[in-house]
Amino acid sequence: MKKIVAALASAMLVTTVFAQTAATDAGKAQMKANNEKAEAQATANKKAHAAQAKADKKKQEAAKDANVAQAKADKEKVEAQSDANKAAADAKVDAAKK
Repeated sequence: MKKIVAALASAMLVTTVFAQTAATDAGKAQMKANNEKAEAQATANKKAHAAQAKADKKKQEAAKDANVAQAKADKEKVEAQSDANKAAADAKVDAAKK
């Protein structure tokens, strides 16, 4: 009888150890999965941040290009107006000479 009880106790102990090992392995696997998920999210966040920064930079460059183009157009307008004013003044001088 003692041998049967001892055998049963031993079997229960082995079963408990296997169950604890399985639980520990499951816990480790869950932690690993959580870490991999966190790393993947961090990588996605970094990529999204980098993409946003790149888009913002392109937007700033486009705005700068637009400002330069507007300044050049304004300059050409002023020069054209100046040329027109000079031509009108020359015409007045010529008319006054006649």
